[in-house]
Amino acid sequence: MTSRDQAPDAEAPDAEAVEAVEAEAAEPLGSSRRSKITPEREQEFYDAVLEQLRECGYDAVTMEGVASTTRCSKSTLYRQWKTKPQFVAAALRANRCVRFAGIDTGTLAGDLLEAARAAGDWSTQDSMVQALSHAVLQDEDLRSALREALVEPETRALDDLVKRGVDRGEIAADHPATRFLTAQLMGVVRSRPVLEGKHADEEYLSDFMEACVLPALGLTRPT
Repeated sequence: MTSRDQAPDAEAPDAEAVEAVEAEAAEPLGSSRRSKITPEREQEFYDAVLEQLRECGYDAVTMEGVASTTRCSKSTLYRQWKTKPQFVAAALRANRCVRFAGIDTGTLAGDLLEAARAAGDWSTQDSMVQALSHAVLQDEDLRSALREALVEPETRALDDLVKRGVDRGEIAADHPATRFLTAQLMGVVRSRPVLEGKHADEEYLSDFMEACVLPALGLTRPT
């Protein structure tokens, strides 16, 4: 049998996996599997990953590109994180910022309008979710990291706003509309660029909150 005839349907090795093996093989014998780097240096790596994500999208992010930007070897990155999804996931976790945390205007309606403005500011300035939207469907680790770093903290913060409203007697604890609050707000942030080719900015989300969400909750705009 010639080389052309051998295993025509064999799956080609993954390029990233090959790079990881090569990088590991290039390490000196007896070297640590996980290099010791300072927190400041680690943050440099994370910043480089997130910058590439925002500018180029997930598919364009490479260990080689991050290594070049941060002036380190690929083997250093592979020792630390092993794969690109793990690297991106670590960067997301390390740079989480809860935009709805700390909102407290004294009323639930005021809090929700402030949350809408915060979401509008975020949607026009940070393209992280859009950059990862396709990749997270293909990679479970990345999807879990995105939820842990970007979605669940915001959901908990919104839940806290509602709980305070319940405690103040503004809304019933079992009001059925509260279940859909996060999906409504985040769904509009994601869908407007697709439907209208525009970001869901502060004005748009404030109008949406006042016209759709507050009435569904039995609330009115605070005077």
